[in-house]
Amino acid sequence: MRARCLRPLFGLALLLGACAHHHQDDDAINDEVNAYPKNYKSDILGAMHVYLNDPTGIRDGGIGEPTFKPVSGIKHYVACLRFNGKKSGKDYAGPKEMAALYIAGRFDRFIDQPKQVSELCAGAVYAPFPELATLTR
Repeated sequence: MRARCLRPLFGLALLLGACAHHHQDDDAINDEVNAYPKNYKSDILGAMHVYLNDPTGIRDGGIGEPTFKPVSGIKHYVACLRFNGKKSGKDYAGPKEMAALYIAGRFDRFIDQPKQVSELCAGAVYAPFPELATLTR
């Protein structure tokens, strides 16, 4: 009789133990997903080849240090970027600001919607990013 009463308690203990173990896995996943992007500058340089029609001759390049910000309700590292790229031939499009989103320490995508960029990059401190001017096709 006593064993029959203890079975539900034993099952509950196993269930709680599994939850505690699962929580530790979640922490490890969050640490990996939110890893600091060590190569953020080189990632951005590589992505600019795909993003821009003509990546040559970029002027006034600036970059902000990656910061931990909420993007669509989930925190990720975001690096803000400012530059003046060509729109066609020798004509320049004018200053542009956008954000680079990182997941698991690697570049995921550019965010270029003005409202979202202004929120993500508010207060960003830009350092010169002259490497943008050296991009080739």
